[in-house]
Amino acid sequence: MNRRSLIKWTGLTGLTAVAGGGALAAKDSGENPYYVGPASDHYDGRIFFNPDGVPPAAFSDLLRWQLGGGKKKWPKSWPSPFPQATPERLSTEHALRVTMVGHATMLIQAGGLTYLTDPVWSDRVSPVSFAGPRRVNAPGIAFEDLPKVDVVLLSHNHYDHFDVATLKRLKAEHDPLVVTPLGNDTILHRAVPTMRIAKGDWGHHHDIVLPHGRARIHIEPAHHWSARGTGDRRMALWAAFAVETSAGKIYYAGDTGFHRGINYREAASKHGGFRFAVLPIGAYEPRWFMQGQHQNPQEAVEGMLLSKTEFAAGCHWGTFQLTNEAVEEPRDHLHAALDARAIARDRFRPMLPGEVWDVPASTG
Repeated sequence: MNRRSLIKWTGLTGLTAVAGGGALAAKDSGENPYYVGPASDHYDGRIFFNPDGVPPAAFSDLLRWQLGGGKKKWPKSWPSPFPQATPERLSTEHALRVTMVGHATMLIQAGGLTYLTDPVWSDRVSPVSFAGPRRVNAPGIAFEDLPKVDVVLLSHNHYDHFDVATLKRLKAEHDPLVVTPLGNDTILHRAVPTMRIAKGDWGHHHDIVLPHGRARIHIEPAHHWSARGTGDRRMALWAAFAVETSAGKIYYAGDTGFHRGINYREAASKHGGFRFAVLPIGAYEPRWFMQGQHQNPQEAVEGMLLSKTEFAAGCHWGTFQLTNEAVEEPRDHLHAALDARAIARDRFRPMLPGEVWDVPASTG
């Protein structure tokens, strides 16, 4: 494959693997290279699916989107107003501090442990380094300034969430435990053979016990899909996470469509509500194409309420342009949605790289 052809392929693959839709992965055929196990209510013995949900769109829909216009132009650079943070390990058991790195990468310090969600420090989110969506602002923490990372929450295998280059660096410098849903462990072990991994299906949990803290991490449903290339669509599972800590319960929704609020209601029913949640608010336009895979800010606010979350941070916006909306639109629409529901804006912050938030104590 020559460079021109590879760039063309990368552009399409990047669209499917980070923005949603079923392009190029129209081949849901062949054996599953990542996971083999018994059938369930979300696995048919070869591919995973969203129960009573929306499957990825077809290649024709991707073309309709890409040829239909309406994509807002992002600036090449959109710097955060916050300087890069230099967090230190928290020693207070009940403190909960979050620092925005960018996109879906958040540093969470709670109950003595330090977590990273879907860590990405690479300049592009793509199968190759010279093409694909490029960040418009620097990571909110320089990689060298990270405190000791204990746990990585890896929600699924799309390139804007599963960054092999960053995971290799984390292994070398921090040796964290990676908690991830089924099939992603195979992909990660191939790339980083010595990585410590705790895998699981929806409904499974892992207990973390370290001298400086402990937690129980639940792998929970999300409404999304997965693909790394052109023939592996939905062959690794996607997930949200609920984390029980001494500082309170934390919810990370991963990438998700709203799905009539089903997963939010189930999370509240099972876990009784959350002190804090990380919820996606970007990459949602056009709605006819993205609705099943990415919730919008209004749905994120509804999700916060349905999940009985006291405070939330908005992620998945303002760093990589994946879809049609303008760079600042998710923030503005989130504020409008909060105002319409008479919810204080300080309860749900659309965080920017470098922004640090000491989350207030639970009132429950």
